[in-house]
Amino acid sequence: MERLRLSRCDVGAEEKAAVMNVLERGYLGMGEDTRAFEVELESYLGGGRSVTSVATGCAALHLALQSCGLKPGDEVLVPSLTFIGCFQAIRAAGAVAVPCEVVPTTATIDMVDAARKITSRTRAIMPVHYAGFLPDSDRVYEVARLHGLRVVEDAAHAFGGLRNGVRIGSDGDIVCFSFDGIKNITCGEGGCVVTADDRVRQSVEDARLLGVVRDTAARYEGRRSWEFDVVSPGWRYHMNNIMAAIGRVQLTRLESEFIPARRRLARRYRAGLSAIGGVETLETDLESVVPHIQPIRVPNGKRDAVRRALHDDGIETGLHYRPNHLLTLFGAQRGLLPVTEWLYDELLTLPLHVGLSDSDVDRVLAVIDKAVELA
Repeated sequence: MERLRLSRCDVGAEEKAAVMNVLERGYLGMGEDTRAFEVELESYLGGGRSVTSVATGCAALHLALQSCGLKPGDEVLVPSLTFIGCFQAIRAAGAVAVPCEVVPTTATIDMVDAARKITSRTRAIMPVHYAGFLPDSDRVYEVARLHGLRVVEDAAHAFGGLRNGVRIGSDGDIVCFSFDGIKNITCGEGGCVVTADDRVRQSVEDARLLGVVRDTAARYEGRRSWEFDVVSPGWRYHMNNIMAAIGRVQLTRLESEFIPARRRLARRYRAGLSAIGGVETLETDLESVVPHIQPIRVPNGKRDAVRRALHDDGIETGLHYRPNHLLTLFGAQRGLLPVTEWLYDELLTLPLHVGLSDSDVDRVLAVIDKAVELA
């Protein structure tokens, strides 16, 4: 049978035409398309906030943290069950990642555990919108206000979603998105930092261009700064016109195509899985969440058997994610976060992308039903 991919992008003739337009104009670097994409993102998200585009979602996290003025030894609270990019961004900013437990029903940061880990060195909280699911934002910001902490939201999975009726990114402290090849919209790679803090915006704008002070304005006009100053560390993290051109088309397709498809598929999964004993879904509100991945829990030691059965049927699966506190670079401390560890042992990610059909989902469900019964 046809192999079902875990995730994939959906680009077509419009994206190709947009790229060709950039190629024909001949300026491929950061320029007018980049700025136009940022303006369109600002309009889409609302809230009067600035959007600064960057090369990747991890770059967005790194520059957002750097803009907070972190010093060596400063600590950032972050769920361990997240992509390695979070922990590497914290490390790149010179800080120490403090791994926290997650709430098992949503796989988002457990703020009871996080609050217990606040010390005199804690400077920020990084809540992760796992699969697009909302962390307990009210509690995150309550704790942040109480202790004077910055909040850098990793919303890489959550673009297009809603929080309290408004789009994620239209409020909060600093919100970071990713536009890599499998996200809710793609630029091929890419990301952005969203904030209402003008100092953060200026820091990110400069740092993405190697720290060259106020080089952004020149780049938007297709020029380079030749006589300039640098006052803080910087990186080559800008988004080019080709990436932005793809993202601009993708943004026009989000509400009409991508969001309805993802929600329809997630609802079909949820309905089918509810009839299968021995598997569980995480708690989500599909009226506000744009599902990025489709994780399920397979308890009682059956997860790997179900995964093998799906693989044998040509169906890709994933494990989102190996907890970072188990990785050598970050201590390899098994037993440190028992809830996170047992949840990871049960999690399995099923295919979810707009290229799937309803019959594809039904095929996945049929294999799971049989595998759970035989395991």
